[in-house]
Amino acid sequence: MSDDMWLSDGGEEDRVGFATALQNLLWAEAKRREGIAADEHPHSVNALRPDSPAARRLHLRHLEVAAECGEIAEQVMEGAAARAGRAGASYPEMGAAASITRQAARNRWPQAVGTRWYLHTLTGRQQPHGAATVMTRSRDKAVTTGWDAVRKGDAAAGGAVAALVCDSERRVVWACLFDPAEYDAVTIEAPDDLIDVPAGDDEDHPAWTGRWAQFVDAEIERRTVRA
Repeated sequence: MSDDMWLSDGGEEDRVGFATALQNLLWAEAKRREGIAADEHPHSVNALRPDSPAARRLHLRHLEVAAECGEIAEQVMEGAAARAGRAGASYPEMGAAASITRQAARNRWPQAVGTRWYLHTLTGRQQPHGAATVMTRSRDKAVTTGWDAVRKGDAAAGGAVAALVCDSERRVVWACLFDPAEYDAVTIEAPDDLIDVPAGDDEDHPAWTGRWAQFVDAEIERRTVRA
């Protein structure tokens, strides 16, 4: 593992230090398995003559240890992904942490993210709207709760006028709003710019909520005119 590979993305000293510490740990384990004390020669991977039988044997042992390290790293990553999922992390976040795509993270750790459904509701007929989010373990419960809230909420000034449900990857799977023409809640297709829902603590979430409110206002106005 050369320093150049670790320095290629900007030369972060912490990554170089981590690589060095890991290399030293693997070399120490290779020496231990060969019965060589930690303070005895050779002190580095390049301290032996490259053509000696001792070098061949020790470097093969080093390779053995490095291969095991890869297997252990996979186990560590799987455990870390599972714990991150229990803490509410999404596959896009896991992919970013592991420098892989969202889909690759999902395929790699299929059980990491538990089943979560997020219900978002928009309340109040006048601007600014109120917005709320709840998490459930059942899609049916999330949809039913949102549907009932919109169906019952229009009669009250602060009642729900729209609702949508997104999955654990925060993609919209269902949406509804109050249709004046039907005088009832109706399901709708969310526009493309609303499909991906930022987490509540994400800096982009307020902007997403604003776009959702604008869409709902325009859609209700359109349906009001039609009525």
